[in-house]
Formats: sequence, C-alpha cells, structure tokens
Amino acid sequence: MTTRTALRRLTGTAAAGAAALLALTACSSSSSDSSQAPDSGKTSASSSASTPAKVSGTVTVFAAASLKESFTTLGDEFARTYPGAKVVFNFGGSDTLAASITGGAPADVFAAASPKTMKTVTDAGDATGTPATFVRNQLEIATLPGNPDHIASLKDLTKPGLKVALCAKTVPCGAAAQTALTAGGLKLTPVSYEQDVKSALTKVELKEVDASVVYRTDVKAAGGKVGGVDFPESAGAINAYPIVALKGAPNPSGAQAFIALVQSAEGQKVLGQAGFLKP
Repeated sequence: MTTRTALRRLTGTAAAGAAALLALTACSSSSSDSSQAPDSGKTSASSSASTPAKVSGTVTVFAAASLKESFTTLGDEFARTYPGAKVVFNFGGSDTLAASITGGAPADVFAAASPKTMKTVTDAGDATGTPATFVRNQLEIATLPGNPDHIASLKDLTKPGLKVALCAKTVPCGAAAQTALTAGGLKLTPVSYEQDVKSALTKVELKEVDASVVYRTDVKAAGGKVGGVDFPESAGAINAYPIVALKGAPNPSGAQAFIALVQSAEGQKVLGQAGFLKP
C-alpha cells in the first residue's frame, strides 16, 4: 500500500467519524427539545389548576331593592353562562338584609346600597375579602304621571297638603334623602316611612301619595307609571354600592362567579342601562 492510498483511507475514516458525531449531536439536540415540551405542558396544566372551579347549583344573593331589575337580568345571564346553575335573589332594604346575614341567614353574596350597611356585615366578620364598589346611585323625586302638583324642587315637597313618602332613615335611600334635605335646609314630615325604596315608589304608583324620594334607577324602571324630577341637592347624597362574598357561603365558587359577572363589562353595561352611575 502506497503512502498516498493510506492517507486517503485515513481521511475517509475521519470524515465518517465526523458525520457520525454530527448525527449524534443532532439526536442529542432533538432529545433536549423534547425534554422541554413536558415542562411547557406542566406550565399549562399549572395555569389550568388556577382556573376557578366549575360553577353549578344555586347561588343565593342578598341585594338592595333598587338592584331588582338589573340583577334579575344578570341572574338570567348567569344561568345561560353556567348551565346547571341559577341565582336566587332576596331583595329588600339593605339594613334588613344586613341584619339577616349577621343573624345567620345562609347566603353567598351581599350587594348593599351603602357602605354603612355593608359595614354591619364586615364588622360582624361575615364577609370574605374586601367589599368592592360596583356602581353608584343618585336620588330623584318620583311624582304622579304628568306631575299634576307641579313639583320642581326638593323644597316643593314641603308644601302644605302634599303627601310624600320617604324611605326609612335607616335604609340607604332614606339616609341619602335626609342628607339632601339637610343640605337644602329643609324639614319634611312624610305621611309614611317605607322599609325599602321599591315600597316608597309603589306608594306613588298606587297614587297613595303625591311624591316620593327614590333613586333615578327606580323612576326609570317604573316607566310611565311615575314622573321624575331631578334636584341639585341629590349630587351631595350619592350612594356607593359595595358587593362582597360572604363567609361560610354555601356556594363559594358561584359567589365569586356572580361577583365577576357584576363587575365585568357586560355586567356594567346592564347596570348602566338601568341608570346606575359608574363606580
């Protein structure tokens, strides 16, 4: 064998070795990429684990009477979003609802018409987390259709012979009305104090009184059954509405899901259409 031939064989052997080394490197690289895939899968699974539990069953919501129309709409939407789940509402005066909750009434969510009534629940340790304001509401005078008594201001409600209904002073709408009256330097003795805003509105709808101080949302919900009169003092008596999940809620995942719906863009749209102000 010549020296040249030997060199050729040696060169060929080296090339084959290099090719084998490249193939091995490629396999190693492929194996490394594959080992990263399960990690990505684990990250995704970890994210899925943080997803809220499936919502089903009944969600019990205690809510201020003024939320009746908008929350009923949202309750229907909730049932469509979560088949097999439904929302049961208990609407009433916020102070009465708060007393029921602190007294042990089972509920998942509390939506109050004022921070003061919500504080009753949080001070008793019956709330989970911090209440969040989701809307605000402003007062308006509800009159008989066509406003036959020509009521144009809050002061007009003090006219002799005019029958007026107010919410009880312990109810958020009643406390707000008292704030507005004080701001206007006015004193008003109503023919009745009602336990929630819907009851005060009904007095006008049934023509049992000539006027009542309620929320704008209630006047709007009543449609042509009543007239509405704005008054400047209401700007200083706007109520913030807080919402919170309750401690020991029978359906905690449902509570969180309903609150999320209320705070969502869709929920805020429904509330805005009802006449509520942004939080």
